[in-house]
Amino acid sequence: MGSRAVPRGARRLTPVWHPSDNFGQRRLGARPDIVVIHYTAMASATAARDWLCNPASEVSAHYVIARTGQCWQLVHEDMRAWHAGRGAWGGISDVNSHSIGIELANTGAEPFAEAQMRSLETLLPGILARWDIPAHRVIGHSDMAPGRKIDPGPMFDWSRLADKALAVCPEPGHAPGDFHADLRRFGYVFTEAQHAPLLAAFRARFRPGVQGPIDDTDARLARALAERWPAL
Repeated sequence: MGSRAVPRGARRLTPVWHPSDNFGQRRLGARPDIVVIHYTAMASATAARDWLCNPASEVSAHYVIARTGQCWQLVHEDMRAWHAGRGAWGGISDVNSHSIGIELANTGAEPFAEAQMRSLETLLPGILARWDIPAHRVIGHSDMAPGRKIDPGPMFDWSRLADKALAVCPEPGHAPGDFHADLRRFGYVFTEAQHAPLLAAFRARFRPGVQGPIDDTDARLARALAERWPAL
């Protein structure tokens, strides 16, 4: 495991073990180097948890966090949970083998509960420390699968995580560059035909609520991401 230390005095979270059968070995000796944040798109946290444990679903995650802050662990971190599906990040196409998946109980049309966010902020430092994962490799499901997935969506407060060094949010101080080339360098994987869903995923995370054609601020932010936190 990695060498990062959990900050002294940090809160600790003890998830309730609720095992899922939906997991396997990480492939080709892979280890976690990405964290993927999801929402469940279900009203009930326990229903989502139980679905992720049902063999018929063929899906799972390492953790589920309820709106109340209750956290369940379904799969051991060294195992491969089935949460990411088709998609890629940087040079990684088998994201499941390289990631830890966290599901937040949320319909996608509601704010994320304060108790839930506090639990996430307590859970993440331990994961990042155990596996030496840098904050820029905490991503959303929509980042690794633009156009196919939209979670955790524009209501998720990425800046709050960034303030605690648990994710990244750039400042648009750089000169605008090549939006597509810069996002590829940061880690996004897409085709030229996917510009619209790519822009939607990017803005949901870095400019929530902004609509309309791509502009200089988008390009400045993309350049900042590429220069400060390149995946490639």
